[in-house]
Amino acid sequence: MRILLIGEYSLLHNSLKKGLAELGHEVILIGNSNGYRCYPVDYDYEAKFFKKEIFNIPRKIIFKLFKFDLVSLEYGIRFYLFLSPLQDFDVVQFVNEASIKTTKRFELYLIQKIVKNNKSFFLLSCGLDSMTLKFYTENKDYKSIYQPSIKNPSKEFNWFSDYFKKGHIKIHKYMMSNFNGLIATDFDYVDAVKNYPIFSDFIPYPIDLAKLTFKELIIKDKIIIFLGINKYSYYQKGIIYFEKALKHIQEKYQDKVEIIITNTVPYPIYIDLYNKAHILLDQTFSRDQGYNALEAMAKGKVVFTGAENDFTEYYKITERVCVNALPDVHYLVQELSFLIENPDEIIAMGKRARAFVEKEHNYLEIAQKYLDVWKEN
Repeated sequence: MRILLIGEYSLLHNSLKKGLAELGHEVILIGNSNGYRCYPVDYDYEAKFFKKEIFNIPRKIIFKLFKFDLVSLEYGIRFYLFLSPLQDFDVVQFVNEASIKTTKRFELYLIQKIVKNNKSFFLLSCGLDSMTLKFYTENKDYKSIYQPSIKNPSKEFNWFSDYFKKGHIKIHKYMMSNFNGLIATDFDYVDAVKNYPIFSDFIPYPIDLAKLTFKELIIKDKIIIFLGINKYSYYQKGIIYFEKALKHIQEKYQDKVEIIITNTVPYPIYIDLYNKAHILLDQTFSRDQGYNALEAMAKGKVVFTGAENDFTEYYKITERVCVNALPDVHYLVQELSFLIENPDEIIAMGKRARAFVEKEHNYLEIAQKYLDVWKEN
């Protein structure tokens, strides 16, 4: 089959592409390189012109006056210039409802052009979309990235409202009417989308294990704890709870721990810095593991991330493969303290984490699951 993957946020489509290619399919990935993360793509529509320093002030003025970012227009124009080779694919999959990240009217136009010139279409529920946000706002006690926006209504959450605006609702309705299927990528989205008519299945993230070397954790002197901060999702990931917990841990175990903290660094640098860590602090408002958490688990790290009951029940987890993080400083300190005082459990959980990713997230097996769902729908 000829397969077109649109959008890349977390290496999901990169790993899926590799699996599909190894199974004998032709795959093209178009996306932007996602700013500082620098994700590889075949066709890159990353904005370059309006991101130049000379446009910083004009961009801010135009955005303040018209709530319109010139960069989003450039995304759309650059994507439009790639339309010619984006034809005659058997399957097209969008990473979410806002894959192109241009203006809403332009985004809908580009989606319609893709639909006109290809055969079948699938949408991932991955990251925020109107379905998921609607579910979160109607279920405020449900653990989700919407919860911190209630307590900390900062600018970080301004983009949430875009999914309820008229322009985006048109995109959502068009996709629901014209797409063949909707696939949830982890348990942060399943409850929100499972009742939609085009819901096809839940398929876990594909992980390229060949790139992620497992090394059994060795604790010689200090236990190394890593926290990688992304300033664009600081409250969404509950970083503030990790920071407060680490202050307590540093005071309590200053001779037993080394703490590494980074802030908004390119993906390769991020990976290089956390490689020597024993424990990685990921996020506190998730129900399941995202891509960063799974990659760290594949390397044998102990990861504080989402591991709620729906996750443990689905995979029949009997021994912890990660720590279910909560937005609760006392709880985080308690869990970290247990591990610091029981280093053998760090080593054992690291082994279980790798075994779990090998069993449930192998990119070849996941690629086959996508093929099966595409064919069925």
